[in-house]
Amino acid sequence: MTESPITPVSRNQIHPGWQFLTLIGLLVLALFIGSIIAIAVIVASYGMDTFTNIAQANYGAPHIQNALWILQFFGTTTPILITPLIFSHFIVKEPDAYIKSSFNFSWILIVLAFAIMLLSNPMIELLSNINQKMALPPFLKGIENWMRKSENDTKKISDLMMQMNTIWGMFFNLVFIGLLTAIVEETLFRGCLQTILICWMKNKHVAIWTTAILFSAFHMEFFGFLPRLLLGLLFGYFTLWSGSILPSIWAHFINNGSVVVITYLSQRKLININIDDAHVFNYTGYIISFIITLFLLLLYRTVGLKKQTASIDGTELG
Repeated sequence: MTESPITPVSRNQIHPGWQFLTLIGLLVLALFIGSIIAIAVIVASYGMDTFTNIAQANYGAPHIQNALWILQFFGTTTPILITPLIFSHFIVKEPDAYIKSSFNFSWILIVLAFAIMLLSNPMIELLSNINQKMALPPFLKGIENWMRKSENDTKKISDLMMQMNTIWGMFFNLVFIGLLTAIVEETLFRGCLQTILICWMKNKHVAIWTTAILFSAFHMEFFGFLPRLLLGLLFGYFTLWSGSILPSIWAHFINNGSVVVITYLSQRKLININIDDAHVFNYTGYIISFIITLFLLLLYRTVGLKKQTASIDGTELG
């Protein structure tokens, strides 16, 4: 079975290259404005000292956790969501083609996406272990040290924001980190960006890989680049073969949400699992994970493309 095309866009569209530059320009502008708003809200709510403490990485100061959430919401999450909405509705004026929020796909894909996310964990662990051993040449040691320091600083912020003292704190993080982050990132990357690159590059696979690379690089976590690249590839193919970003949002939520739940249960001493332990599986587990994940991806592709073909032919096949 040949792959059905992504939802076509109008022939009267702006050239994909200009679309790409416009989308990136909108994102940079939105992130800048969002950061200004976030700083203003933090200063108005907690005073200039709180923002100064964030800038100086003094994460033990009062109000820091709330201020970080404000910075995350206004400075990152909202701009990432607003950018593809503005682009799809007002620039190219084809939101259906560029956001792909259609429910017209087989719901078996939701089950398959869940299974793939669960069973690909050993592969993600393997890539994480490989990534952690990355070492730059001696003459770039200064850059490597900066990368590791940046990674450690990011982890400190993440750990602080993931402190959950009550079950309501867990539900808040589940909605914000799990669901909302999945929605905004998939709308931008697998919605607008991947569609633009497919139109521009004329090769779906190259476009998906490029989108996944940009997705991983956007997070600025150098020693987590490879596992996030794999996640980006899975999300990209989930969207391509279903014709909708909803399965990729679901898969993204499963990935983020499971971290939130496991972290909460670990913090409450209800389970004895270290979320940062990257040595849970062995090479047998890695091989089995690869084989099963590949099989499930092929099954996902078959089911997804069958549904898309049926829709194009005007026939509803389960």
